[in-house]
Amino acid sequence: QVQLVESGGGLVQAGGSVRLSCVVSGFIFRLNRMGWYRQAPGKQRELVATISSPDNTNYAEFVKGRFTISRDNAKNTVSLQMNSLKPEDTAVYYCNARIHAPGGHDYDSWGQGTQVTVSS
Repeated sequence: QVQLVESGGGLVQAGGSVRLSCVVSGFIFRLNRMGWYRQAPGKQRELVATISSPDNTNYAEFVKGRFTISRDNAKNTVSLQMNSLKPEDTAVYYCNARIHAPGGHDYDSWGQGTQVTVSS
């Protein structure tokens, strides 16, 4: 069974920075795309950033230039450096991993989420 555990959330003032990390553990045949999503109260979960390789990243428009996603394949971790935070970035942030199973299919696994609150 695969587990994703996030860390690094908390309360920060507007303009500040936070770094989120996520460790993937358990039986992993192959770890494909990893990413971060977020969900604010009353809103749907939305993509923040994904990474397949250092040269293959994808960012939501509202975080471009402020957030940076990275991964360490040796440690099965993905991180999200969030700078210039705004109150509208307040949300629960979820780590996501797309895992390739030995049978040939891919499936998504999610972390439990970590709260990031940005005060104005």
